[in-house]
Amino acid sequence: MDLAALPYPIIQAPMAGGPSTAALTAAVSGAGGLGCLAGGYRATRDVEADIAAVRARTDAPFGVNLFVPSPEPPDLTAVETYAARLRGEAERSGVELGVPADDDDEWGEKLDLVVAERVPVVSFTFGLPSPEVIERVRGGGSYVLVTVTTPDEAEAAHEAGADALVAQGIEAGGHRGGFTDDAGDFGLLTLLRLTLRRTPLPVVAAGGIADGAGVAAVLAAGAVAAQLGTAFLRTPEAGTNPVHREALGIYDRTAVTRAFTGRRARGLANRFLRDHTDEAPMAYPQVHQLTAPLRAAARKAGDPEMINLWAGQAYPLTEEVPAAELVHRLGTEAREALDRAARRGPTH
Repeated sequence: MDLAALPYPIIQAPMAGGPSTAALTAAVSGAGGLGCLAGGYRATRDVEADIAAVRARTDAPFGVNLFVPSPEPPDLTAVETYAARLRGEAERSGVELGVPADDDDEWGEKLDLVVAERVPVVSFTFGLPSPEVIERVRGGGSYVLVTVTTPDEAEAAHEAGADALVAQGIEAGGHRGGFTDDAGDFGLLTLLRLTLRRTPLPVVAAGGIADGAGVAAVLAAGAVAAQLGTAFLRTPEAGTNPVHREALGIYDRTAVTRAFTGRRARGLANRFLRDHTDEAPMAYPQVHQLTAPLRAAARKAGDPEMINLWAGQAYPLTEEVPAAELVHRLGTEAREALDRAARRGPTH
């Protein structure tokens, strides 16, 4: 795999929890970008079915993203305290809170799957796989991407054997993808430039990119490609919940919170986020499991105030457009922006 050889330097971010679908992945890859399936939160058999569905739609390369299990034990007392604060929410919603439990998201089974399926690109989020795991996946023919949020993480991923990095700036929607939940809050351009200074690896830029000019900016700054997630939320191929789709045109800001899952993530600033961000503990996936019934009830009721409405800071730029058309538009706009910049020449 050579990311620089993509017809369009556009990677569709793997958005766990519903938005990423086989149809979206195939559409992006088929249009000349790189579509990515979200392996997180899904049973291994369902990921296997997604891989088959993508291959039935396109022969183009695609990726699968996996969550790296956290080695840090959660503070169960803090989880219990948070649960007590949420009981009123549960009563008003007519549900019981979820029961927190240990969960590695079928890590071993999914590793076996991507190796057996020889997935073209495998990316990792929430941690750094061991050098042995990376070598095993690479040995199966996969190109390995590791998500980083600090220059130190980038250097560690290089030393562990990653083929390339996804540098995720604080502007990004959804979960912070770094090795620890309290990693730094670098803006994307700063993180990109520092990462390129620290490692020789190709770097994909992610965070707050939703149009061609944004893609051009990170390419000019040295990225091999741009990864966009929020930009694809409103495409018809995405599995974005209708409440989430509508909310993208209603809310006026985003914020970072642990309130829904126990791990920092950026989403539209609804009531639940505002009310519970300050008290939510660092405890993933326990808080995710605790609030799951609340979120399910809110989706059923069509209530956006209780749902994790993940979105990056550039969400006002999103449009309802087919995924393939969006890839073509982003790539064309990026080239035009770079050409305009080149024509301006040096300034003195």
